[in-house]
Amino acid sequence: MERTRPPRAVLAGLALACLFEALTVLETQDREVRAASPWQDDPYNAAVSLAQFAVPMLAAVIALRLLAWRAPGGPDRERQTVRAAGALTALVGLTLAAEWAGVAAVRRSWTGRTWAMVAGLAVMSACAVAVTVMLARCRGTRPRERWRHDWLGDVLLVGQRLPVLRRWATPAAADRVRDHATAVFALASALAAAGIVGGMVAGEHWTDPGLIAWAFAVEFASNLAFCVIGNAVAGFIARPERPRTRRAGEASLVAGCVAVQVAVAFHGELWPSASVADLAVLTLGAGAAGAAATSALLMARFMAKGRQWQR
Repeated sequence: MERTRPPRAVLAGLALACLFEALTVLETQDREVRAASPWQDDPYNAAVSLAQFAVPMLAAVIALRLLAWRAPGGPDRERQTVRAAGALTALVGLTLAAEWAGVAAVRRSWTGRTWAMVAGLAVMSACAVAVTVMLARCRGTRPRERWRHDWLGDVLLVGQRLPVLRRWATPAAADRVRDHATAVFALASALAAAGIVGGMVAGEHWTDPGLIAWAFAVEFASNLAFCVIGNAVAGFIARPERPRTRRAGEASLVAGCVAVQVAVAFHGELWPSASVADLAVLTLGAGAAGAAATSALLMARFMAKGRQWQR
C-alpha cells in the first residue's frame, strides 16, 4: 500500500533547511553580524557560501515534489525524496562542522554577537542530529538498480496541469532531457552561476573582467558537481545506461569540479598573496589535475578488469 503522506522526516528536513538558511543569510549579509562571525574566513566560509545556495535549491525541489506526491510511483518517490532530504541534511551537517572548526580555530576576541552565533550554531547542530535520526529510521530507502519513476516524471505531471506548460510537458520532451542529462545539468549550472555572479558584480561593484570570469568558472564548477552528485543520490533524472567511458569521463569532470572548490577554500594557505591570474592558475589547475588523476585511475581500473575477464 502506497503512503499518502510524505514522511515526517522529509518535512523535518525542509524545516531544518528553512532554519539553516535564515540563520546563514543573517550571518553573511548583515555586516555587523558577519564581523563577529568565527567562520567568516576561508576555508570555513567556503563551506557556508556553498551551502547558502545549495540548501535552498535542494529544499525547493523537495517541496515542489510534494505537489505530485499521490501520483503513481509512490515507492520510488518516497525513497528518492528521503534520500534527497538526507543529502540536504548531510550538506547542512558538513557546513555546521566547518563552522565548529572555525569556532575552535578563532583567535580574535569574542563579542556578545559571537556568543549568540555560537548558541545558534549549537541549536542548529541539535536540530540536524534530530533530523538525521528521523531519516535513519525511515524504511524502504534502499534504491533499486534502476529507478522506474523520477523527479522529471513528476515535473511532467505538474506541467500537464498548467495550460501554459502543457504544450511542452510531453513524454517526448522528458525523454530528450533524460538522453541529454549532462547538457541539462551544464545549462542549469551556467544559468545559476550567471545569477549568483551577477549579484556579486552588482553588490560588490566588480569591474575586473578577469575576476568576473574566474568567479563564474568557480560557481559553474560548484553547481555542476552539485547537480551530478545530487542526481546520483536522489534520482532527479533517471538516466539511460551509458558506456563505461562516458561514465568515467563524467566522474572525472565531477572530481575536477570538486578539486576546484577545495583549492578555492584553501587558496589563502596555498597562495596567500595571489592575484586574480594566480587564483585562476591555482584553482582551475587543481581542477584539471583532479580530473586527469581521476580519469587515469578509472581507466587503469577498467583495464585491470578487462585483463581479469580475458583470463
